[in-house]
Amino acid sequence: MLTELKTDIAIDKRKYEAEMEPLMIRLQTLGRAIHEARIPVLLVLDGWEGAGKGDAINTLLARLDPRSTRVQSFFAPTEDEWMRPFLWRYWLRLPGRGQVGVFEEAWYRQLIEARVEGELSRKRFLRALDAVNSFERLLAEDGTLVVKFWLHITRREQKSRLRRWEKDPTFAFRVNRVARRQLKHYDDWLAAGEAALTHTNTPIAPWTVVEAGDRRFRRLKIVRHVCDAFERALAAKAASAPPPAPKAAAPPAPKAAPGSSGRITAGASPIDGLNLRVKLRPDKYQAEMDTLTEKIHRLGHDCYLKRLPVVVVFEGMDAAGKGGAIRRLARALDPRGYTAIPVAAPEGDEKTRHYLWRFWRHLPKAGHWAIFDRSWYGRVLVERVEGFCRPEEWGRAYGEIRDFESQILRSGAVLLKFWLHTGLKEQLRRFRERERLEHKRHKITAEDWRNREKWPQYRDAVADMLLESSTREAPWTVVEAEDKLWSRVKVMRTVAETVEAALKRADGPAGGLRL
Repeated sequence: MLTELKTDIAIDKRKYEAEMEPLMIRLQTLGRAIHEARIPVLLVLDGWEGAGKGDAINTLLARLDPRSTRVQSFFAPTEDEWMRPFLWRYWLRLPGRGQVGVFEEAWYRQLIEARVEGELSRKRFLRALDAVNSFERLLAEDGTLVVKFWLHITRREQKSRLRRWEKDPTFAFRVNRVARRQLKHYDDWLAAGEAALTHTNTPIAPWTVVEAGDRRFRRLKIVRHVCDAFERALAAKAASAPPPAPKAAAPPAPKAAPGSSGRITAGASPIDGLNLRVKLRPDKYQAEMDTLTEKIHRLGHDCYLKRLPVVVVFEGMDAAGKGGAIRRLARALDPRGYTAIPVAAPEGDEKTRHYLWRFWRHLPKAGHWAIFDRSWYGRVLVERVEGFCRPEEWGRAYGEIRDFESQILRSGAVLLKFWLHTGLKEQLRRFRERERLEHKRHKITAEDWRNREKWPQYRDAVADMLLESSTREAPWTVVEAEDKLWSRVKVMRTVAETVEAALKRADGPAGGLRL
């Protein structure tokens, strides 16, 4: 893709001006149409130092509306960014619907540099590129137009440009450590760049390699390609077909044996056969809670020392006791080391971005805990049942969620997922209790009663969710929650056992890319 590329293609000034003026008007018109159609656009520009990425960005911004266009230049990760999953800082800066995000030297530059510097083995490098492919596919399937440019120049051309910059006080700052090392190890960068482009040149997010030796040719090719991509995206949206009818329901899964641990693995029935009559005596509850609270407090401290992040997810039917379980867990932790995230309907910027965006924002840094009161599983529960997303969207979400959780785990984090389950009769008792008691009345809403009427639909959605998203690395723990004492102890015990086992496997503070 790169090694045989001719980079000295030139175009004369007269031809350039004749083509460029109408092309820029076209870019402005299409940019406005993209904004009105609420299509999110991600323009990724990468390539060699000195290849003209800044000039290309300035050319595009001359006609794109600055109110809906954001340029993001990525440098070496900060300490805060190092302590989170690799893609975290890129997720945070994604454009919303109708916005254009211009990313200069994003995930590709970081991975290629890490590969050249020996921080990534070939296996880890390719695994990271697989994660990038999944990331870009996820965005594209959600409606984002992903356009990727690699600006290519020869070693000789790069050396010439860097020398000119060094002699000019205005541009000397551009000849930094990365530029010097890139020139010195040009062949290594070329090999890593070739591998990255080949591995990530997908139909849904293809690369456009730009012969960047001549400025006029470079500008024309980039602007023309952006205009063509805008037109295709607008035509695709205008011609989009109505959503297909929902697929037939899957056959029922086999029932689990009563008395099981509640840990769900693929192929097991998640909720049928649960023994909801299990109880715990108050005296035994208090003794166990005291022991587990002290243990989790120590484990929280050890997680900080070993830089082990922990993500805990709570889901369950209304009034299943999520809040009570979260409070008991939070009391055991140092308040400086955890964040509890209540999840409601998306608002503001959350509505303009991929549904996972708001959850990436809250992933904890290494050594800290994040406790989610409801989570990304809303996509396949409430959004499915209430019709807030199309069947193909919530059907696609199972794979997106598995990939998301896989990235959390590969970054070194511990992930625990709890489904708190009660029966209809117990839910009704708790609803009436909430209406009767003044200090609990704020917990019951008209929406709770409305959701109760859709119990069969929610039950089917829960069964699918548990079966589709319970993996060996990230299993669900189903908690029999009709007795609150039992459910709280089971949650605390599972957290303690899982985190303790993870700490034994951890050698110490993790460094480098969290892949």
